[in-house]
Amino acid sequence: MSSIQAISVSQLKQKISEENITVIDTRSAAEFTDGFIPGSVFVGMEGNFTEWMLNLFSADTAIVLVISEGHEKECIDKLTGTGFTNIQGYLEGGFEAWKKAGEKIDMIINVDAAEMAMDIPFDENLVIVDVRKPVEFAEGHIENALNLPLTDITDPANLIKLEERDNLYVHCARGYRSVIAASLLKQQGYDNLRNVLGGWEFIKHTKGIKIVKETSALN
Repeated sequence: MSSIQAISVSQLKQKISEENITVIDTRSAAEFTDGFIPGSVFVGMEGNFTEWMLNLFSADTAIVLVISEGHEKECIDKLTGTGFTNIQGYLEGGFEAWKKAGEKIDMIINVDAAEMAMDIPFDENLVIVDVRKPVEFAEGHIENALNLPLTDITDPANLIKLEERDNLYVHCARGYRSVIAASLLKQQGYDNLRNVLGGWEFIKHTKGIKIVKETSALN
């Protein structure tokens, strides 16, 4: 931890404009969707943090971290212990410092399953993006949902399935992976998206949503 230093808002801005860095926001999903540094990727410490970091990024990715105050050492120790070798610092004062400096922020709109159920019949551009694993999807999913597993979501072959006019409703099982996915889609320029709170756990009990299964995939 000692060799990884806090950097100021102005230093971070400079890195973003001049270097190929990835800003990883490790706060809670609720904090992230409420406001974040544009282009940053959510991988919250509340979930399978190191597992998803390893799944989504190579160990030598140039990273700057946004961490909740008091969790800096824990976060950095987890990443260095997992083999990440190019952590370029963490934002001094966290996201609050960025906000107080008056810098631009982005956000992700959250909706609950009942709101989504009301929108489905009336929005012809609505596309449900289910980011769970194929086996989870096969066991039950929303009719006509698009299965783009989180590990492959930024694969160009998957991104071409999404159109600019689409209104994306992104969900996973409980709401952690969907925020990661939404942040990655935002980073790729998809702004018309919503995160479905509580994910499949709530969706499957919501009236007005047609659920189907892929019986062939389960055999």
